[in-house]
Amino acid sequence: MTERRLATDAEAKALASALRLRILRICLEEPHTNKEIAAILGRDPASVLHHTRTLVRTGFLEAQEERRGARGAREIPYLATRKSWHLESPALEKSMLDAFLEELALVPATEAEGTRMALRLPPPQMGEFRTRLKDLLEEFAARPEDPAAPAWSLFMVVHPDPNRP
Repeated sequence: MTERRLATDAEAKALASALRLRILRICLEEPHTNKEIAAILGRDPASVLHHTRTLVRTGFLEAQEERRGARGAREIPYLATRKSWHLESPALEKSMLDAFLEELALVPATEAEGTRMALRLPPPQMGEFRTRLKDLLEEFAARPEDPAAPAWSLFMVVHPDPNRP
């Protein structure tokens, strides 16, 4: 299991934005320019540029080799460094949920599969469940990506059930 370190204040602030987390996912496998990112998000490029610069400054995005656009304009594509995968931050949990909900709203309901369940396990068994679940997720995350395969997203939360004290 990968050990995570506590995010610095600047890193935590950068990750506290659902929009920034979406930018990281957009740039995860292939680099995109600020203009391309803005188009994917349906946002103004000037607004997105502020977020892109914050992610670059905190090491979550890395500028790639400059290229020329269709009209000869200078373009800088950005690629995610995957640094966020190794950090813990209380603000990250809420922004991850917000980013997930924004993305899920863009997917047709027939293409999303959800499961919700309730467990009542003694602490040692709950610890085993959490460990095995994390190990399974990390095992699949470590597999080489197939560029020809469809991209999938997964969001999971384990929490105490306030409805069943």
